[in-house]
Amino acid sequence: MQQIASSSSAVREGGLKSVLQRFPFVPALIILVALVALNGFFEPRSLSFGSITGLVSTYLALMLLAVAQTYVVYAGDIDLSVGAIVSLVNVVIIVLMEKWGGGGLTVLAACLVGVLTGIACGVVNGIMIAGLRLQAIVATFATSIFFTGLALYVLPVAGTPAPEAYWLTYGGTYFGIPFVFYVVAAVALVLGILARMRLSTQLLAVGDDAMAAFQSGLPVTLIRIKGYVLCGLFSALAALCVTGDTASGDPLVGGKMTLYSVAAVVLGGSALSGGAGTVTGSVIGALIIGLINSLVFFVGTPSEWQNLVQGLAILIALMAGVLVSRGARA
Repeated sequence: MQQIASSSSAVREGGLKSVLQRFPFVPALIILVALVALNGFFEPRSLSFGSITGLVSTYLALMLLAVAQTYVVYAGDIDLSVGAIVSLVNVVIIVLMEKWGGGGLTVLAACLVGVLTGIACGVVNGIMIAGLRLQAIVATFATSIFFTGLALYVLPVAGTPAPEAYWLTYGGTYFGIPFVFYVVAAVALVLGILARMRLSTQLLAVGDDAMAAFQSGLPVTLIRIKGYVLCGLFSALAALCVTGDTASGDPLVGGKMTLYSVAAVVLGGSALSGGAGTVTGSVIGALIIGLINSLVFFVGTPSEWQNLVQGLAILIALMAGVLVSRGARA
């Protein structure tokens, strides 16, 4: 009987490890559900459709930035310039829309230039890190300062408003569905396509063992550069969302978002050492951060204590997720 019990326990443990290895975001999903329940308990109206729409609208930029960070983390890299890229793209599109008149076509043209700006930043990071073999954490810290300087040059003072057509579209409702949910659906489609491409698998292979990937014939340098290009692309998309949410330009708007994006990636079950993770987990991690911030407000935490409580809550969530994921990989 004891042998049967021990064998069944081993099977359950092995099954749990198998699930966590295949879906590393499961611990984060459990934390997310718990936070949704707690938010609903302390503020029932937080579960209304309008409140959920507001949450998605506010934290969609962080979700996209977490996705951006994930693609470089796949390969064992990191990007500390994503927040600066958000700031740079934000001011570029604001200034262009102001100069070009703010009409429908000019808004689209400005957004396209903004996306190309983000991609260009990704190319710069990729060449410096993968091509010139600089340390990712040092190189992207340097480029973050450079990109922030460019943003301040483009728009020295915050406050330039976005055209009405832009922020009304972002905050609008079409056919009874808020515009942000169309954006979420479009991003989900793009992420689904990227997940089925070889690039995602190649990035994970490089992160797992770069030397083995090189010996198997993979162009490791080019793959890492492509990872940074994707990071720049999604950082630019995050900037478009920030601009729609704030309806203004600010050369420092993305400053605090960089470390939040790293935290979201880790919360989602990705390994900063590379080779393991999912973009789904990173999106969940970003939502966890958003729900923690909401919960701290709903429980009535004094304003002078809110940052402390938020940081402590995120730290506890990080510790729980990392310990469970580490146990699954053991």
